[in-house]
Amino acid sequence: MSALAAADVGQLLQLVPVQRAGIALLVAAVGLPVIGVVIVGLDIMPVRFAMMHVALLGIAVGLLTGLDPMLCALVACALAGAGVAPLARTPDGLSGAMGLLMSLAIAAALLVLAVSGVNAAGAFSLLWGSILSVGTADLWLLVVLAVVVPALFWWRRRDIALLLYDRELVLASGVRVDRLTLVLLVLVAVSVAGAIKLTGALLVDALTLLPALAARRLGRSLLSITVWAVGIGVVVNLTGFLVALRFDWPPGPVLVLTAGVVVLAVHLVPERRISSWRAPASASLPSSH
Repeated sequence: MSALAAADVGQLLQLVPVQRAGIALLVAAVGLPVIGVVIVGLDIMPVRFAMMHVALLGIAVGLLTGLDPMLCALVACALAGAGVAPLARTPDGLSGAMGLLMSLAIAAALLVLAVSGVNAAGAFSLLWGSILSVGTADLWLLVVLAVVVPALFWWRRRDIALLLYDRELVLASGVRVDRLTLVLLVLVAVSVAGAIKLTGALLVDALTLLPALAARRLGRSLLSITVWAVGIGVVVNLTGFLVALRFDWPPGPVLVLTAGVVVLAVHLVPERRISSWRAPASASLPSSH
């Protein structure tokens, strides 16, 4: 980066909205990649798509009622996450339920927007995000997630590791699986809603799923995978944000491409070399298997 380019980025970083956006991405990198570990571990990829549609419905309701649209989106996602938790016990799991929820949510959102006559542009703006419009409330939500999510993982790491590894085994061990699944799904739903403003609904994987995919390749235990995911999330978020500022590009796509490059790079590393990196760490963390 040339001295002139560095000066330009330095000037941008002096702006309050840019500073708030950078802090939001840094804080998000602490909690959201851990949510990605849950999504990958439970194999509930459709959940994030369903929650994007539920968030759209919540925003539509907020625009109709005059309430804070993002608050309505968060409440709608939390309720949806809690509502589908019992379906995790069914043989079909959550895949069918997520498809139904996604269809109903988008249909209801479009109906609310059509009947009310509300300008749909405000609702559909969540598809591409608006990172420089992150407000104090958005930042505090990310801070809460950055504290609550890692704390829950540390407190219940054995139970969560069992749940992600084998549901039958965790049931046999006496863990309240229903309650734990409920809490995790609510956190997933709220996290997806909280990340939408940073990257947009279509690109929320950059903050959640992609760091977790790379981390699963590098870590062997739940704890090491989680640490890798957070570390990758911090690097990706800060690097992508600075690149976006430097070239005046939209941050969402840059974050996704940066995370994608990391994931591809990790998967190109020979397995035997990765095994040599992670063996000492996994040997020192037997309790997190």
